[in-house]
Amino acid sequence: MRKRTLGNGLEVSAVGFGAMGMSSGYGPGAEHAEHVALLRAAVERGVTFFDTAEVYGPYVNEELLGEALEPVRDDVVIATKFGFNIGGDGVDSRPEHIRAVAEASLRRLRTDRIDLFYQHRVDPAVPIEEVAGAVRELIAAGKVQHFGMSEAAAATVRRAHAVQPVTALQYEYSLWWRRPEAEILPLAEELGIGFVPFSPLGRGFLTGTITPGTTFGEGDMRGSLPRFDAAAIEANQAVVDLLRRKADSKGATPAQIALAWLLAQRPWIVPIPGTRRLERLDENLGGAAVELTADDLAEIDTAAAGIDVQGDRYSEQSERLTNL
Repeated sequence: MRKRTLGNGLEVSAVGFGAMGMSSGYGPGAEHAEHVALLRAAVERGVTFFDTAEVYGPYVNEELLGEALEPVRDDVVIATKFGFNIGGDGVDSRPEHIRAVAEASLRRLRTDRIDLFYQHRVDPAVPIEEVAGAVRELIAAGKVQHFGMSEAAAATVRRAHAVQPVTALQYEYSLWWRRPEAEILPLAEELGIGFVPFSPLGRGFLTGTITPGTTFGEGDMRGSLPRFDAAAIEANQAVVDLLRRKADSKGATPAQIALAWLLAQRPWIVPIPGTRRLERLDENLGGAAVELTADDLAEIDTAAAGIDVQGDRYSEQSERLTNL
């Protein structure tokens, strides 16, 4: 597995592992021991970048990573997040809350430092300078190594970065959600911040395995997302068809083309696809080996420009917590 460098010299594998889906968002998963084995298989295959958050579960996802990665702790980079008011409503980035979350996450992750600590969502009630200052103090204490932000507006990132340099920005980004291209990617390039796309496979849609007849089980958030109603799925098949045509010409899969396209956008982009299955892990990691030429990229972009993606990605309430 090749390496890439995020901001502030943080080196990670070119493709990371987003662990959220093992504990939340997609309904019941495999047995705990199977998840531990899959995470360790990812390490064996060269993955060094693992993403979690206290809210995934909540808490159990961090515990899972803590157990799975403890034997190889010094060989991997673990990212986790603060900022939600678990057990309450909305968000909470008060400095005292950030410090409490850090201590609890350290225990669950079985480690003495958090490599990358993201603000999960911006808290409009707390000045971002106070948030960045609290993380700066944790870095000075050796409990955190790097500061990250997720789904924040460009102006907010700039203000935070002036207090504590930001190492990575995490946003949804893929061929069917390209909002970060307008302001966030240019900002990251200007400030030297790495970019970590979550849901790089469109919550599974870009793999080509979801059709208008697909039903989502209990606990699977896609069943409540506008972009996954039957009409939107049917309309958006054009994106999958585009990926499949290019995949056929490359001897790859649609998922691998989707990941290769992301990797080709900037050398400091590191997608974090998630999975619960070993065969999908191998497929995802294979995306890093697919080479897309300038002509390939131009062809994909031209075709994508003619597709009007249908459906909001989140509910209105969830979307309000982004781009603050």
